[in-house]
Amino acid sequence: MNARYSVAQVLSDTGPLLLDFGGPVCSVFATLADFTVVAELRRVIDEQAVEIPAHIRAVDDPLEVLRFVATVGEQSLVEQVEDALCRAELAAVGGASPTPYAREVIVAAHETRRPVAIVSNNSAAAIARYLAVHRLSRYVVGTIGRAHAAPSLKKPNPAPVLQAVVAVGADPSDCVLVGDSTSDIKGGQAAGVRTIGFANKPGKRRRLLSAGADTITERSEWMRKIATALHQ
Repeated sequence: MNARYSVAQVLSDTGPLLLDFGGPVCSVFATLADFTVVAELRRVIDEQAVEIPAHIRAVDDPLEVLRFVATVGEQSLVEQVEDALCRAELAAVGGASPTPYAREVIVAAHETRRPVAIVSNNSAAAIARYLAVHRLSRYVVGTIGRAHAAPSLKKPNPAPVLQAVVAVGADPSDCVLVGDSTSDIKGGQAAGVRTIGFANKPGKRRRLLSAGADTITERSEWMRKIATALHQ
């Protein structure tokens, strides 16, 4: 399956850059395994005697657990799980592994007067801590994280993408979102922004294109290509 456009074409047609956090910017759970985080979230749920189905006990995605608890638990339990996830993310970003060339892309966008915003299903506090530790805060005009204890507002809901559009002070059609999941691509489409899929794992290229990504870059090469294209 081929992309409709090249990375350079999409960037030449757009201005402000919206970046997903986990994947395009860094590997959040590089040193704190996501299955360890999931185990802690399940412990919080078990303490409230809420039955966890087998398929949720088998997942290693903390956001899936949060999404599940919102369908069966009281709001107070959703908030407890949310708070536990926020604590874990804050701990994890201390050891997060930067995506190669991510810094170059953010700095290149800043130097070419393209506002940059982060829009993520991770918590805003974790994003802000990572940016501060890696001396990137001054290059980013907005950090839009997961709505607290409201998983229905996560991407692919367009709400956070539209918040990022407001943060960069542009129209949706002028912005491009880079993301590594189908929820990024679908959320971007729903918000009316262009999308670049980051196919950083086997099988993602086809999934991201099927979701409607305008173009694809693969693994760490996407950052080098984007940084180069921004300077052209």
